[in-house]
Amino acid sequence: MRNIQPGISAETMIEVKEEALASSWGSGIVEVFSTPAMIGLMENAAEKAVRSFLDEGETTVGTRVEVKHLAPTPKGMKVKASATLLKVEGRRLVFKVEAWDEVERIGEGEHERFVVDRNRFMNRVQEKERRTC
Repeated sequence: MRNIQPGISAETMIEVKEEALASSWGSGIVEVFSTPAMIGLMENAAEKAVRSFLDEGETTVGTRVEVKHLAPTPKGMKVKASATLLKVEGRRLVFKVEAWDEVERIGEGEHERFVVDRNRFMNRVQEKERRTC
């Protein structure tokens, strides 16, 4: 982990398509941008913000999300998410996250990620898989 400092930020953008709708996620029956898809877009922006600061073999994993979904967004509209790093506490990273559609802000909150060694993390996953077989 190289010199990750508060203030680092990134944005991601998508067009709302069928697979991002609440009706497709099973998180509602309406055809609007789903909260799970919005959270995923916010997490992507946070990961993107710190990616270039990680050492080889490191990655980040999401551990906490606290967001408000403020307004609906229809299919076909573009949504942009941003993440700005607020705190660095060892390997713990805390981001302010927001999302906007083409008309208004649709989401806001906080997201936590941890920097982990990818191989060690995946070894834990594989160990869990072996326990279930």
